[in-house]
Amino acid sequence: MGKPTGFLEYNRETAKVLPPKVRIANFKEFRTPLNKEKQKLQGARCMACGVPFCQAGMMIGGMASGCPLHNLVPETNDLVFTGNWKQAFLRLNKTHSFPEFTSRVCPALCEAACTCNLNGEPVSTKENERAIIETAYAEGWVVPQPPKVRTGKTIAVIGSGPSGLAAAQQLNRRGHNVTVFERSDRIGGLLRYGIPNMKLEKSVIDRRLKLMEAEGVKFVTNTNVGVDITAEELLKKFDRVILCCGASNPRDIKVPGRDAKGIYFAVDFLKKVTKTLLDSDFTKAPYEEARGKHVLVIGGGDTGNDCVGTSVRLGAKSVTQLEMMPMPPTERAASNPWPEWPKVLKTDYGQEEAIAVFGHDPRIYQTTVTEFIKDKNGNVCQARIVKLKSEKDAKTGRMMMVPVEGTEEVIPADLVLIAAGFLGSQKYVTDAFKVATTARSNVETKPEAYETSVPRIFTAGDMHRGQSLVVWAIREGREAAKAVDESLMGYSYL
Repeated sequence: MGKPTGFLEYNRETAKVLPPKVRIANFKEFRTPLNKEKQKLQGARCMACGVPFCQAGMMIGGMASGCPLHNLVPETNDLVFTGNWKQAFLRLNKTHSFPEFTSRVCPALCEAACTCNLNGEPVSTKENERAIIETAYAEGWVVPQPPKVRTGKTIAVIGSGPSGLAAAQQLNRRGHNVTVFERSDRIGGLLRYGIPNMKLEKSVIDRRLKLMEAEGVKFVTNTNVGVDITAEELLKKFDRVILCCGASNPRDIKVPGRDAKGIYFAVDFLKKVTKTLLDSDFTKAPYEEARGKHVLVIGGGDTGNDCVGTSVRLGAKSVTQLEMMPMPPTERAASNPWPEWPKVLKTDYGQEEAIAVFGHDPRIYQTTVTEFIKDKNGNVCQARIVKLKSEKDAKTGRMMMVPVEGTEEVIPADLVLIAAGFLGSQKYVTDAFKVATTARSNVETKPEAYETSVPRIFTAGDMHRGQSLVVWAIREGREAAKAVDESLMGYSYL
C-alpha cells in the first residue's frame, strides 16, 4: 500500500513547469517530470484505501468519480513506490490502451476521487502514470503485440480519435483485421488536431501509431466516409463497422454580425495552427492569425483555454474569454462533497499565460455576446457583450441565464473564436449509415450497449455519449471492441 505513513510524511509534488513567459516562445510541452526518487515518494503517499474511489469510474451526483478505465491505481502507485517499474507498466497495461495520452491531457478524475483529497492534496496518480509509461518506452517494454492467429474477420473503424484507436488496437490484438478510416490528412482525430501541441506533442501520437501499424492495423487517411466511400461499400467489404467520428457539430453563436470575417469555430482555428506547425516541421507558425489582434474567446472550457494559450503564443494584443456561468468557488461547496468531481475554480495553463503577459485573468464570468460589429470591409472589429443573471423560467421552472438590463458594453475584437461546445454527430454520417440518433444527435444504442439500430454497425466515443473526455473515449472504444468481438465470435477475451 505504498508507505503506511507516506501521506503524512510527504507533500504532493508534480512536474516542474517552465514559467509562462518562457514557454510561450514555442509550441513544445513545458513540463519536466520528477526524477525517479521523487516519483517513488509520490507513490508512497497512496494509502490503498479499502474503498478506492480513485479507480471506481462511477457516476455520483451526475458526475464521474474515479477513473472510467478502472486503472488499478493503488497497485500501480505501490509499484512506483517500490521501484518495480516494469510490473507497474504491466498492471497499467491491463486496463489502459494509451497512458501516454491521458497522463498529459486528462483532468485526473482519479485524483479528484482520491481519499487524500478529502482533507488535503491527492496522490499525484496522473504524474505516476506518466512516469510509468515513459519509463516503459525508454526501457523498451512497449513493443508491438501482433496476434499469433488471425480470425479472418474484417472491421472498419470510422474515425481515428481516442475511441477509434482504442477499438482498433483491441480488435487487432484479438486477431481481427482492422482498417481505420480518417477524413483528415493525418491520423489522430481530436488528439491530433483538437489538442494543441504544447499539451500533447504529436510525436507522442506518432510513436503509438508506429506500434499499431507494426501490430497490423491499417490506416487510411483523406477518406471522408459517406462522401468518398459509401456506407454500402463498407458493409459489403467489412464484417463490422464502428462509428467513432466524435461530436463534430460545434455549437454556434447566433447573433447579429455573425457573418463577419474573422469569426471561427475553435476547433477549426486549433486545427489550422497545428497543421501549419506539422506541415512545416515546426519551422513555421501562423502568427498572422492572431498577432497584434484583440482576441475574443467565447467559452470557458478546456477548448477555450487552449484557444487562449494558442493566441498568446501567436502574439495576440489582448485576449478576453467569456464564460456564461458564474465564477466557481475556490473551495468545495457543502453541496459538492467528496468524492464528487470538485466544482471549483481552475486556472489552466492558457489562463496562467494570459495573466503573465497581460497582467489580468482573461476570463469574464456571467457574460455573453449580443452582437458582432463589422468594419467597412466586413471584418469583425468589436463585440457587444452583456452581463447575465440566473433566473427561473416561469413556464418550465428551469433556471436560465438571462441578460441584465443596462450592463451592455462594447469591447474590441479582431479575432473571435467560438468554443461553446459541441452538439453531437454530423448528420451526413448518421444518414449515410441510416442509424438512429437521440434528441441530442448522438448515435442511439441500448443502455450500456454499443450496437446501433442497424445490424453490424457499432459506435463509441463522443459520437455515442456526446462531448466528453479522452479517457471516456478510450473506455468506450475498448468496450465497443468487446461488443464487436462477441458479435463476431460468440464470446470475447477482451
